[in-house]
Amino acid sequence: MKYEYWFANIQGVSCKKKLALLSNVKSAEELYYIEETTLKKWGLEEKDCNKILESVKEWKLEAEYEKLLEKQVKFYTIQNPEYPERLRAIPAPPFALYVKGKLPEEDVSSVAIVGARECSPYGREMAKEFSECLADAGFQVISGMARGIDGASHRGALSAGGTSFGVLGCGVDICYPRENIELYMELQKSGGIISELPLGMQPLPQFFPARNRIISGLADVVLVIEAKEKSGSLITADMALEQGKDVYALPGQVNSRLSRGCHELIRQGAGILLSPKDLLEELGIFHKEEMKKMGKTTENKISLESPEKLVYSCFDFQPRSLSDILGMTGFSIPTLMNILINLELKGCIKEISKNYYVKVN
Repeated sequence: MKYEYWFANIQGVSCKKKLALLSNVKSAEELYYIEETTLKKWGLEEKDCNKILESVKEWKLEAEYEKLLEKQVKFYTIQNPEYPERLRAIPAPPFALYVKGKLPEEDVSSVAIVGARECSPYGREMAKEFSECLADAGFQVISGMARGIDGASHRGALSAGGTSFGVLGCGVDICYPRENIELYMELQKSGGIISELPLGMQPLPQFFPARNRIISGLADVVLVIEAKEKSGSLITADMALEQGKDVYALPGQVNSRLSRGCHELIRQGAGILLSPKDLLEELGIFHKEEMKKMGKTTENKISLESPEKLVYSCFDFQPRSLSDILGMTGFSIPTLMNILINLELKGCIKEISKNYYVKVN
């Protein structure tokens, strides 16, 4: 395995070329000791030939492999039978994967949920709701462990007792962003951290578009929660379509810059995300008993007094300010505050920031 690890760490040689090289030898070990003249006979470009020869001279075979073992990182090349079949099928699959935790299970449905880093409270709430419900229905949730929608998606899946996998644009031994260290540790217990980049590789901008093809590649369906007109989430959606995956987008306010990318996807034919129940029903995997359970609304689970019903009817999943609700109901501030407190205690709404509230599904 140490020779395969060396070969995987040669940068700038594509997966296709690496596989072609290995087809000429019995193992990566044989390639490690190959003569320069033999490499040139195989028609290898001089620049690729030089990269391999330089790597043999510079790579500390034993020491580097020991580092991999010490950090408890699992390593899979595309020739390994445990390498994900979903990734084998995509254009330009990674030659190797580095994993802390485990890989997604082959026979379990997977969904990728992606979106804006600087998301709105509405987007964060929707990401959490969709990921919770999908995880509860048995889906594995794939995302990029970024702040915003990615982090909310992972946390929603984990809170539902599901499995979730973070695909990084850096080495798996680096937590990026650092603020997600708790999530980084939890994913290793209840899923995995995955990257095609070598250990120690820092998160550079050029790595993230390529990272996105792995996120979509590991999934059966891709959900875009919030996205600006030009964003990494739209790159993920484009790659998903190239891979033959279904893409769904969450609609938002028409004047919201965070929803422009989603609206463009919908205009181009992406599915519309209305609710987790509708999505699961559309995917054809939602059982009648589950639909019955999720179809219950807050109103028929919780008894509300008439003034509470009036205030509750003012809410949707967009944040409402105290002044908005005052104008819609005509209640005095003391009366309205008492009603809002009661609705919060009953789990019907929640305050997401000072004097701003959203409906809880």
